[in-house]
Amino acid sequence: MALRQNQLLLHLWKQNCVAGARNATSGIMRPDDANIVGNVHGGTILKMIEEAGCIIGTRHCNSQTGDRCVAALARVERTDFLHPMFIGEVAHVSAEITYTSKNSVEVQVNVLSENIVTGAKKLTNKATLWYVPLSLQNVAKIIEVPPIEYSSPEQEEAGKKRYEAQKLERIETKERNGEIIMSISLPEPYTVAFSQSSLIHLVGPSDCTLYGFVHGGVTMKLMDEVAGIVAARHCKTNIVTASVDAINFHRKIKKGCVITVSGRMTFTSNKSMEIEVFVDADPLVEAEKGKYRAVTAFFTYISLDKENKPLPVPPLKLEGEEEQKRFEEGKARYLQNKAKRLTDKERQQ
Repeated sequence: MALRQNQLLLHLWKQNCVAGARNATSGIMRPDDANIVGNVHGGTILKMIEEAGCIIGTRHCNSQTGDRCVAALARVERTDFLHPMFIGEVAHVSAEITYTSKNSVEVQVNVLSENIVTGAKKLTNKATLWYVPLSLQNVAKIIEVPPIEYSSPEQEEAGKKRYEAQKLERIETKERNGEIIMSISLPEPYTVAFSQSSLIHLVGPSDCTLYGFVHGGVTMKLMDEVAGIVAARHCKTNIVTASVDAINFHRKIKKGCVITVSGRMTFTSNKSMEIEVFVDADPLVEAEKGKYRAVTAFFTYISLDKENKPLPVPPLKLEGEEEQKRFEEGKARYLQNKAKRLTDKERQQ
């Protein structure tokens, strides 16, 4: 009996340790998941993506002997919202591990929406997430990740390049973490100050893992809500998430913290808006540790009419050199992402 159990465990370990091992979840979209016109919130989808990534990441990291652990979200790469999802549709979320370094796991996630009345299906999201395994005995300790088997040396080399690129960008992002969003009374419409918004949230048990720190998906949902408020204040129309640039999780957020999620408009094109979002955590019980920047990201929104067709976005009115600088940086990201989309489209043809 013991021999058979050991053989089964070995088989499961081999399955988990091959690039392409998958995990899938499904859920029907309900009114609470959507805005007033029936579009599912981007934050709801991001939360499902993170949950799928956490499941497969935690399973893989516990497929070896030694410390038991939980996979904690460290970063989400740029995520495009390819098609809208609506109330009543079923979201199918699939995740697979595509690369492992010594202390991190890359998980790629796809989201497929299904209209269960007509049977129509469409790919709505593709995302790449990075996790680090934290020991359950000491959540400050990062443990080693079991390696996976690659189908070819080229696949491993491509994964290594993605790992090095995200590692470099995380370092660069940390250097900008001193910025704060200041409130201004009676700002002029279409300015940064007019639409900037903040949300304050007390982190409770339902927001956290069993081990006392916040689910990455909960944080991303709050960030998307704030970005949506900023976009709606600027346009005064129905708005939806179009994409999310890399989300960097700099530090863990523990149960009992008060988090402030702040968003500001940084760039507008004719049909889109870029919103920068910060998450600052304030540990009430351990107040001596002070407030700290936990998460940062850029969200892109578009404005829609009643028929879900894109509307022109009012130009952003800039005030001061800092806003001009952020606008130019946002424009550079916009042009870079536009060029990448065109390149990807040409490859598919």
